[in-house]
Amino acid sequence: MANSYLSRTSGTATNTDICTLSVWIKRSKLSGNDEIIIGEYTDASNRAKLLFNADQLHFFQKTGGSTTADVKTTRVFRDSSAWYHIVVAFDTTQSTSTDRIKFYINGVQETAFANTSYPSSGQNIRINESSITQLIGYAGTTNTYFDGYMSHVAFVDGQALAPTTFGETDSTSGIWKFKSPTGVTWGTNGFHLKFENSGALGTDSSGNSNTFTVNGNLKQSLDTPSNSYATLNSLNVPTSNAPTFSFGNTKTITMNTDPGYFGGTSTFGASQGKWYTEIKITDDNGVGTVGITFDPAEKARQGTTFSAQISDSFVYANTGKQYSTATGNSGASYGNTYTDGDIIGIAMDLDNSKLYFHKNGTYQNSGVPTSGSTGTGAIAITAGETYFFYLTDVGGATATYECNFGNGHFGVTAITSAGSNGNGSLFEYDVPSGYYALNTKNINTYG
Repeated sequence: MANSYLSRTSGTATNTDICTLSVWIKRSKLSGNDEIIIGEYTDASNRAKLLFNADQLHFFQKTGGSTTADVKTTRVFRDSSAWYHIVVAFDTTQSTSTDRIKFYINGVQETAFANTSYPSSGQNIRINESSITQLIGYAGTTNTYFDGYMSHVAFVDGQALAPTTFGETDSTSGIWKFKSPTGVTWGTNGFHLKFENSGALGTDSSGNSNTFTVNGNLKQSLDTPSNSYATLNSLNVPTSNAPTFSFGNTKTITMNTDPGYFGGTSTFGASQGKWYTEIKITDDNGVGTVGITFDPAEKARQGTTFSAQISDSFVYANTGKQYSTATGNSGASYGNTYTDGDIIGIAMDLDNSKLYFHKNGTYQNSGVPTSGSTGTGAIAITAGETYFFYLTDVGGATATYECNFGNGHFGVTAITSAGSNGNGSLFEYDVPSGYYALNTKNINTYG
């Protein structure tokens, strides 16, 4: 949602003292920067926001220039591979101050807080006041947005509800999962944004018709609480000169200062099954390289030299060569060169320890990903390892990549036309039969 947000002018509130927010979030940008979930901004003296600040969940508001609420968790939330279910229940009519704002994460109430300035009795909750602009994903000033994924944003005006209204524990896995809210009295300002219609993402499904205006290049995603897709891992980076990530951690810019040859690895890996993804070369700069690795953390630590990084990796470089421990730093002849605008497909067959790359749909070295143990045109990879998709550079320059792990976009640009065999995922080119996108449902079934 970076540089995009949703907005709506509220009506006359059912009860400005009592309300509930439920939202499913998958984080991308992790740092000390503010990541706004919902807020309102009238002016510097009258504002409110629920956000991640220094990776802590934080609700803050000012009224008439005075701070009227400042509650922040002690623990941080830095998992960019999974969805968090956040419920905040507000009820300033409660006699006990700590009951006036309650945070729940994945169904469990937070009890440890770094900031504990609770609102006074009867204090209005600004995000539910009448005739204010409710903002989802934007602070209202200073160009501060949310960068990540949101799903099922629900707001209830007039009730402080438990998380069990919006989620439940799976009886088999024990994992907290989404539950469609039923029997809810939404109140005047209540809404439920499911993001089901790609052409009208602000549509309210609560029955209130409290539809939001879409601002910026907001995109629908196949990444949901029920099926989380791989993205780039913003935690697995060198300690200095780390690559930068954007567009929900699907775009990366490698840095050209040591240890800047490292470009990123996927959040998910697999040790068996057959997996497919696509990488678009946005700015090759003469150094582009894509592939797979079975030691992602070590790749980040080793970032100083390309030869060190290929020790546990198998990659296809822009020069047309392939690199691995077997080939050494000189590489081996493999396929065609590639440059800006080219899309490289990666098909890894972990059942037969084979790897294939295509350039714009044509498999290099006459590769046949469906050839099984025969491995026609394949690169042989080390058996018995857990592999992650991987981006790096062959030289000291800056390169930019955009990854489509199955969501159907390179950055904010949709694929031109979906290939076949996506099995619910959207790729530019045909997915080889028996190969799948790297997401939680497929990993559970095929990995």
